[in-house]
Amino acid sequence: MEWTGLNELRESYLKFFESKGCLRHKSYPLVPQNDNSLLLIVAGMAPLKPYFTGQETPPRTRMTTCQKCIRTGDIENVGKTARHGTYFEMLGNFSFGDYFKKEAIAWAWEYVTQVLKLPKDRLYISVYEDDDEAEKIWHEDAGVPMDHIVRMGKEDNFWEAGTDGPCGPCSEIYFDRGEKYGCGKPDCKVGCDCDRYMEFWNLVFTQFERHEDGTYTPLKQKNIDTGMGLERLASIMQDVDSIFDVDTVKAIRDHVCKIAGCEYGKEYKKDVSIRVITDHIRSVTFMASDGILPSNEGRGYVMRRLLRRAVRHGKLLGINGLFLKDLVKTVVDCNKCEYNELEEKYDYIVKVLTTEEQNFNATIDRGMKILDDLIAQMQKDGKTELDGESCFKLSDTYGFPIDLTREILEEKGMTCDEEGFAECYAKQRETAKNAHAATKYMGADETVFHKIDKDFHTEFIGYDKLEGDSEISFITTDDELIENAKAGDEVYIVSSQTPFYAESGGQVGDIGTIVTESGKCRVVDTQKVVAGKFAHKAVVEEGEIAVGQKAHFTVDRKTRYAVMRNHSCAHLLQAALRKVLGEHVHQAGQLVDAHRLRFDFSHFNAMTAEEKLKVEALVNKYILEALDIKMEEMPIAEAQKLGAMALFGEKYGETVRVVTMGDGDETASIEFCGGTHLDNTSRIGLFKIISESSVASGVRRIEAVTGRGVLELVEERAATIQQAAESLKLANPLDIVKRCHTIMQEVKDLEKERDALQAEITNLKTKSLFDNPYEVNGVKVVTAMLTNTRPDMLRKMGDELKAREADAVAVVAGVDGEKANLVVVCGKNAVAKGAHAGKIAGKVAALTGGKGGGRPDSAMAGIGDRFKIDEALDKVNEIVGEFVK
Repeated sequence: MEWTGLNELRESYLKFFESKGCLRHKSYPLVPQNDNSLLLIVAGMAPLKPYFTGQETPPRTRMTTCQKCIRTGDIENVGKTARHGTYFEMLGNFSFGDYFKKEAIAWAWEYVTQVLKLPKDRLYISVYEDDDEAEKIWHEDAGVPMDHIVRMGKEDNFWEAGTDGPCGPCSEIYFDRGEKYGCGKPDCKVGCDCDRYMEFWNLVFTQFERHEDGTYTPLKQKNIDTGMGLERLASIMQDVDSIFDVDTVKAIRDHVCKIAGCEYGKEYKKDVSIRVITDHIRSVTFMASDGILPSNEGRGYVMRRLLRRAVRHGKLLGINGLFLKDLVKTVVDCNKCEYNELEEKYDYIVKVLTTEEQNFNATIDRGMKILDDLIAQMQKDGKTELDGESCFKLSDTYGFPIDLTREILEEKGMTCDEEGFAECYAKQRETAKNAHAATKYMGADETVFHKIDKDFHTEFIGYDKLEGDSEISFITTDDELIENAKAGDEVYIVSSQTPFYAESGGQVGDIGTIVTESGKCRVVDTQKVVAGKFAHKAVVEEGEIAVGQKAHFTVDRKTRYAVMRNHSCAHLLQAALRKVLGEHVHQAGQLVDAHRLRFDFSHFNAMTAEEKLKVEALVNKYILEALDIKMEEMPIAEAQKLGAMALFGEKYGETVRVVTMGDGDETASIEFCGGTHLDNTSRIGLFKIISESSVASGVRRIEAVTGRGVLELVEERAATIQQAAESLKLANPLDIVKRCHTIMQEVKDLEKERDALQAEITNLKTKSLFDNPYEVNGVKVVTAMLTNTRPDMLRKMGDELKAREADAVAVVAGVDGEKANLVVVCGKNAVAKGAHAGKIAGKVAALTGGKGGGRPDSAMAGIGDRFKIDEALDKVNEIVGEFVK
């Protein structure tokens, strides 16, 4: 073949299956949609589960995709071998009750032999041991010789997940890479663990339903699910040793080598690090482009672990400074032809990865200090192995990798308890697993709405109407379909048409009324339930309603318009934030209701007062300019050409709704959005930010009000100012600031007087402490408990005691209201004799249920139960005696 590049192979596959009547669909995001069983998409079929189960009707019964996937089950082996990776693309062609084995096999064979032109004599086929049908098709129809067809057992060639659900036999295609990849054994054949026979395409024939009792029955709808790793196929076509030698992956690998100043293939240890960085930078770049942010849980934890692992291996290669941002450019350049979102979100991706890289560098510095203390304690105790719990705590709590702990300990002639570490790690994974929501393997829980015909859809007519007539098609409770409901019942009403907007994209569902000839319902919420159905959550207030009745649907006008003011303003807010803060800003979530708008966005620092004022001013400028708001449906490709912003991780169809605010040079915002909006920005009225805060690492939140909400805020704040003026006994509220300055100065003056008096009292108390010291092995020991003594006074007293008596140990407790603290100081001669303030403080505080510590000469501790202070101070002489010999 003249073309073997990875990007060209992807295109050839998708075009081939388009020619077979398959709908070509862009890769779905890595974040699963409505699937609690997965953290990340792990296979091409994963986003299509509702079509396989029959819960939803697919856009076409034949589809083909190249799906972004991430699997981290073998993360520890990534780098150690050239076979393992976390990010890959999976080519797939699918049938939902359409074509089956005959076509799937014929087309697979046609593609590999006629399009890819792989030599037939090097292709082998495996089939399930009981699947005579597949073997016959391969041999008689495709012409594969019997000595190139291998039957395998259930473990290798039967696909099923869980104890129940759709399942079926598999057929896999292998390529013989030649003896140089083999193990040399005389019985080396398909199925051998060596690298000679590479399985690259798996055809799954989903034809059975497995039941919990272990029995199988034929499925009414037989499906085809195939999966072929694009990188693995490319390695065959390019005749290279591994996925790390494939053109697009090699480009990243070479960039890593350039930054590190080393050559691949020369030293195993360095190759491991090069492969880790190459693989992980692909994963985290694609994760960031789909809106995933590093965190300590869920998919964010997966991202953080991959990113930090890459940074750690950069350090092992001797790379100094931040380097991930440089590699992102190569990842984007190699993949943007298919994944244009990488280029669109380039600035954002770089910002996310660089911020986490900076944070991790700081983490490593903190972890080093903790590990140094642990090593010092081990040396003192004569130990040479760091316990597993400490290793795990370093890794889990402080983000300090186990391999770094191991390496540093080895440099000191020590080891780490990796078995104990593994036990702690396994325990944490089990806990996380148990906490994970239990669902069917397909990830979509059955609800009462799944009992409704999957082809039934609700048509939304509420973009330009707030009322309309339709028929009540279904009435349900939380558990069952019912025929009628009477006054007092709370039910869900499903109709074929509705002007009620169902909650989506952060816009709340509409409220209002549904009236029939025999009853009236108050709608308290509207939700999208499953497969395009809208459910009106309603309370029957009068009479009764029944399935089949004609009904008049009326949306609450006042509430809807208040919601639309906030929703339209949220678009303007995002536009303003991107202008003021930078192009890395993207919506990370929102909630717009009738009262306020809450907008979450990607940003890595708290906004300054000046930035908030600029954003506020810019949004109000857009409002006062009275920009027309236009909503239109168009092909997704056309919307992307216009520069319309899409939501992270959102699943879009071929046709999208685009909301444009302004026109030409005055265009303020263009976004994909299915929500409802005003027709002009002037109808928003006014915009005011209430608060700006952090909700997660790299995510900020603005809460704001519009229209009447701004007026209510102004009225509320005016009332507060008036009350403050009255409290300060001011006739004119405008004098509040001046009066506050005066009061603050008076407070400062009084604090100075108080501090001077307290310093004098402290000095007097300090002098009297050594009137009757207790002696322990030549060291003076004094104790005291003082009331109304703040921690800063205790510290000052401690400093004076330490400076005054070089041969003394002083333990002083101070009680300040409900809180109590302890200071321990040791003079330099006392320290030389073995006294250690930090350890003494820890032991004394422990007697009260508190804890603390510090340096040998000075330490502070918190006291747990202040009523146990006397008891603890009575033990001080004994505790000091443990250290001073």
